[in-house]
Amino acid sequence: MSRQTEYLEHPGKDGGPAKFYEVVRDGARVTIRYGKVGKAGRVTTAEYPNEADAITAASRKIDDKLLYEKYARAVKGVRPPAGGGLPQAPVLWRYGGGSRMFGLFVDERGCRVGNQWGDVLELGHDGTVTGGVRLPAGVKCVVADGPWIYAGCDDGKVYDLGGKVPRVAYELAEDVGVYWLDIDDGTLGASLKNGRVTVVDHEGEPRWSHESEGREAWMVRCDGDSLYYGDSRGVSRLDARDGASFWHVRLQGEVLFGWQERDTLYVSTKKNRVYRLAKDTGEPETVFPCDAPVFSCAAAPDGRLVFAGDNRSSLYCFDASGARLWKLATGCGSAYSMQYFDGRLYIATTMGTLACVDVGGEAVGAAQDGAVPQAVDVKAAQVPARADSGVALEIATSADEGVVLECFADGSRPHVRVASPGYEPSWHVQFPQEIREVGARYLVEGVRPAIRGGFYRAYGEIRRLRDG
Repeated sequence: MSRQTEYLEHPGKDGGPAKFYEVVRDGARVTIRYGKVGKAGRVTTAEYPNEADAITAASRKIDDKLLYEKYARAVKGVRPPAGGGLPQAPVLWRYGGGSRMFGLFVDERGCRVGNQWGDVLELGHDGTVTGGVRLPAGVKCVVADGPWIYAGCDDGKVYDLGGKVPRVAYELAEDVGVYWLDIDDGTLGASLKNGRVTVVDHEGEPRWSHESEGREAWMVRCDGDSLYYGDSRGVSRLDARDGASFWHVRLQGEVLFGWQERDTLYVSTKKNRVYRLAKDTGEPETVFPCDAPVFSCAAAPDGRLVFAGDNRSSLYCFDASGARLWKLATGCGSAYSMQYFDGRLYIATTMGTLACVDVGGEAVGAAQDGAVPQAVDVKAAQVPARADSGVALEIATSADEGVVLECFADGSRPHVRVASPGYEPSWHVQFPQEIREVGARYLVEGVRPAIRGGFYRAYGEIRRLRDG
């Protein structure tokens, strides 16, 4: 078990006595000591279910003091410098949803972010809220698979967000303890509590579940027929078809988050490091050293810039060789996850904030000199009432408005195929299981063949085609 101590001080209000606040995390136990500087202070202790939860709780307590009560990091017996702390990052806008945020996805359409209330918000690149939905349970991650967007929830279900109403695309056991997931060409990989990883095919059928020697499996990334998985024992490349191991590499510190590009992986760890690994061999190519445990990481598409967020609400930027270019404070909590897009870094934080940071050279240089833009605080959106994924389908009266699908029995399970002419009749269609009814016909906007072939994937709104 790891141990970590944070010590903060406050100079006191209106000439009053200085105060201190110390957080000590020892494994899954968090001890807080606080009071007037020079006194013993009061002590409280809390036990958490696991070390990851304890890390999160300790980080939130520290963030609260730093952000809202004007404490600063200090050394016992030494007053912190006036206005101490890091320069602030050039945050352009921030959205505070009120609950911890973990997963986000950003592309040319904008941002989607989920929180522990079950909200999935859609925002434009200027921070404007353009939509949202409330799912039945907390959202751990939001991922994209081509044009499809999915949200993974604490109820063990993965929702397709492509239609007017979210539909359950994959269903895992309620007690599965999903920490993170990724989807590639319809194949889902999920990293699970207690160091397990599982793979589910496009029709929701489990392929395999792998028990590793590690704990607290947070990282999973899918790419073709390979799945990259990280836990307390390191990172593995597994065959997404049968779970066979290609390679395994031990790293310094438990793995917390992973990001992938075409040929490389970026892996953040509790031992203050981000590693770049070669996908084909697992060989560590570059190490990016930070000053505290690293919650998240990301990279520019060509790898020329690598970003990291630690559990002290700091952001880092490195060049491809591993040289640190800058370190700045987020001002809005520690980044649980992040993504780089078009010169900006988007972060979802422990304070329940989605922030957009300008990481261009001019903006960062000004920030290092103390000049930052006035961040726009986006007004919290009124999220629609909780979406009922089981709501009845709309009725379509004409088959000319899209592609016709039909549900048929194949063994003990219903499957879906394309009934419109011009398609391969033997291929099944990836389709929500909860609305399959043998004999029913459906109308969808279109279908696309999977990248590797063998089945179709429906997209757009799903409607029931009127009989006759």
